[in-house]
Amino acid sequence: MTERPFHHGSLRTALLDEAILVLRESGVQGLSLRDLARRAGVSHGAPRSHFVDRQALLDALAETGFRRLTSHVELALAGQDDVRQRFLRVARAYVNFAIDDAALMDLMFPATPAPRPSAVADAAHDLFATLDNAMGPRHSATDEVARESFEMLFAATMQGIATLVASNRIDRARGDRLVDEAMEMMLGSALATRTVAPG
Repeated sequence: MTERPFHHGSLRTALLDEAILVLRESGVQGLSLRDLARRAGVSHGAPRSHFVDRQALLDALAETGFRRLTSHVELALAGQDDVRQRFLRVARAYVNFAIDDAALMDLMFPATPAPRPSAVADAAHDLFATLDNAMGPRHSATDEVARESFEMLFAATMQGIATLVASNRIDRARGDRLVDEAMEMMLGSALATRTVAPG
């Protein structure tokens, strides 16, 4: 096997890109540092210069997932239209990511939470700060408890729809319709009037 030349720092990115492909193909159980080295065309020990063990790789993947999802949400927010259209774009971006990278989402939001490295925690915080921005600026009547509830309800609903699609319980077109219906209900709720800035 001929090893590929990598510039300093690019091997880590290449390994993470390969790892995300493995997650899509065979889930987390298919991940190993040795196999990633083979796929990247480097020596089997090369990945350990970036990931001391498999858990370090999983943590780096979770961080990467949060960063990528944040970028998708930021792109969805890049518009000047009304709050409903803005939320629809954010919701669709969230659901599409969660469907296409379901195994990565499982690493980002594990069923049994445990202490996370600071880089992962920071990336998660950035995602939820970006989702908070989708609600618009706070105003004099903003209810902080209600705002947090709306954010959690939004994330739980979108994740639930994505899970239905990823598990083939419903098709993607039905998932898209559910996103639209869920956002119509949520934005028309009393909770939204206390939390989401109008306009």
